[in-house]
Amino acid sequence: MQSFNVAILGVTGAVGTRMLQQLEKSDIVVDRLVLLASARSAGQTRIFRGQSYTIEEATTDLFKGIDIVLSSAGGSVSKALLPAAVKAGAVCVDNTSAFRMEPDVPLVVPEVNPGMLSQHHGIVANPNCSTIQMVVALAPIDRQYKLHQVLVSTYQAASGAGQRAMNELFDEAQQRHEGEEETAAILPVKGAEHHYPLAFNLLPQIDVFEDDGFTHEEWKMIHETKKILRGDMNDTELKVSATCVRVPVPIGHGESVYFETNQTPAVPDMQALLAHSKGVVLQDDPAHQVYPQPINAAGHGETFVGRMRADRENPGAYHMWVVADNLLKGAALNAVQIAQELIKRDLVRVPEVTK
Repeated sequence: MQSFNVAILGVTGAVGTRMLQQLEKSDIVVDRLVLLASARSAGQTRIFRGQSYTIEEATTDLFKGIDIVLSSAGGSVSKALLPAAVKAGAVCVDNTSAFRMEPDVPLVVPEVNPGMLSQHHGIVANPNCSTIQMVVALAPIDRQYKLHQVLVSTYQAASGAGQRAMNELFDEAQQRHEGEEETAAILPVKGAEHHYPLAFNLLPQIDVFEDDGFTHEEWKMIHETKKILRGDMNDTELKVSATCVRVPVPIGHGESVYFETNQTPAVPDMQALLAHSKGVVLQDDPAHQVYPQPINAAGHGETFVGRMRADRENPGAYHMWVVADNLLKGAALNAVQIAQELIKRDLVRVPEVTK
């Protein structure tokens, strides 16, 4: 079996840590592993398949001989380093927003649009965590019945803003428990003028606000969904809108998804379709209170779907509830699955680059 030299960029972060874990669980044969992070993490060690590896400070000269880069170190780092990795001959799977909307960069969810991988020029983008789980649930319905509108309200976990945000949630809960004033320094946006506690609260802001009143997170969901399902981030035939809310949950995004199709399929038919769709677990038995919950989805790689029902006012419109571990399927696992798909399709090579 072919082996590969793999680098993980941002290995000490919440997603990077899980990239290493998912790579270890995968069937990818790793010949050489390079772990990269910031200068403050250099010198730390991590265990991979029984062997200890020392983390190195990420620089452009460390990608020589690397076949695959799994990256989750922030958009500015990706923009600074990944072009050098591609030039050195590596194929990069990037978990940041740095390249997602570039027209020549495939935005891929393996269960949905793996064929787009053949169009890569050295970089493949991992979609936003909230987008990934939604399109995993919607794609089978779209293929069978053709979607024309999607309205989504998200209930996004603290970990979507990183390990520090999750730690701050725990600290705030402890402060409330002890009768102290809750202190917030990160959410809703680290560099914002105001910060608000997430514990025992809801924050209807994820990322910065755009001029039209939507947040950038909502913008990403709208345009990424169009790019993944229609191949065009500005497609006008599929209408998508989003409201994104941060909730006091450590791990696991929930989404209330309203969608309209060009047909009027029966709910049991769509449930059966999803039950047999790759990457989807149907948990939909309201009579026995069976439905997806973040606390149960955490640590699992599937996308969980339930509460499917027809809208009573609009024929051809439906509702469903979608939950997934935002650090796994929403990030680290999807990236490793992309790497596996690249290997399967013999696409671990950069066009016009000779190693």
